[in-house]
Amino acid sequence: RTPLWWAAKSGHEAVVKLLLDTGKVNVDSKDQYGRTPLWLAAANGHKTMVKLLLDTGKVNVDSKDQYGRTPLWRAALNGSEAVVKLLLDTGKVDVDSKDQYGQMPLWRAALNGSEAVVKLLLDAGKVDVNLKDQYGQTPLRWAAENGHEAVVKLLLDTGKVDVNLKDQYGQTPLSRAAKNGHEAVVKLLLD
Repeated sequence: RTPLWWAAKSGHEAVVKLLLDTGKVNVDSKDQYGRTPLWLAAANGHKTMVKLLLDTGKVNVDSKDQYGRTPLWRAALNGSEAVVKLLLDTGKVDVDSKDQYGQMPLWRAALNGSEAVVKLLLDAGKVDVNLKDQYGQTPLRWAAENGHEAVVKLLLDTGKVDVNLKDQYGQTPLSRAAKNGHEAVVKLLLD
């Protein structure tokens, strides 16, 4: 763990700037878990830190931790809209990058009901809305199961979602929404 790692993780803007200005820091140094300063700044929603690191032009925007999770994956998980936007704006991130369980940024954002993040990812135009994790679960399946009506609508509005995809248990998004009593989501899926 380097001084830059600690400063980025903790959100100390002035310290990060000082360290970067020396030109002598490894912007992609990793801790024992494979987390870089950018990864930590993104995970903690430190927009300013993320921007400073991206502005160096030297960071690997798709660096993965030991579980295969990228800065975009972490920012999507946490619903950090501003950080997700910064990362997408680089044009260098793999929006469909999967972790070791097959979960991608859209999957995490849909699961958590992060409507703004789901919209950003969809608007990037590169995301595969039907990607499945290792259990055959799609972003739509998770949004439906958890009753995230706005996210389900966003996914359906792409016109690319296969509403009949089944997970490894033979369950569809409709069956998961029905199981949990999410009436509004069931209506959306039946239309």
